[in-house]
Amino acid sequence: MTDAVVTQSVDASTWNELETVFGTKGDASSCWCQWFKLSRADWDAATRDQTRALLHDQVQTGSPGVIARIGEEPIGWAAVEPFSAYPALARSPITRRREGDPDVSEVWAVTCFVVRLEYRRQGVARALLAGALDHARARGARVIEGYPVDPEVRPSLSAAERYHGTVSLFRDGGFEVVRRPSATRAVMRRELRSGTAVAVHRP
Repeated sequence: MTDAVVTQSVDASTWNELETVFGTKGDASSCWCQWFKLSRADWDAATRDQTRALLHDQVQTGSPGVIARIGEEPIGWAAVEPFSAYPALARSPITRRREGDPDVSEVWAVTCFVVRLEYRRQGVARALLAGALDHARARGARVIEGYPVDPEVRPSLSAAERYHGTVSLFRDGGFEVVRRPSATRAVMRRELRSGTAVAVHRP
């Protein structure tokens, strides 16, 4: 039987594990989940070491997401914070606010998933999304959004393009599509109730 995937909110003690998850190759090791936090000019000017240092500082002073493990092995990460923590969300034509949207002060956002290559297709993203919901709920979130891609519309979407998560992943997590800003992208939303759940999940 496959071992359980366990998630935990990150803090300073998990930094070395996050470094393992992000690795040294590929998009994750360059971005370090800073794309949504920087202006385009600052992003274009930033080096890999600088984006890594930014996430390091964010983890030392707060808890910007959740980490997943199987046993003692760190295998994945999801970024989840208040919408206001991601300035690029307010600028993007995909994610900026529309008439009728909840007030931005009420909204949290799940922006990014990173799963180590050898642990993909084992339900890790599903566990991370559930852990992100627990993380946000425990910090008082009432509404949470995701901005996934839809491989059902375009099956050729690469693994790199799926870092937002997929529509089916969020749908299975209790989210509903509130609009389709493009053929392959959706804005999905879920209202959270009080109470927490233990974030232990089996694929």
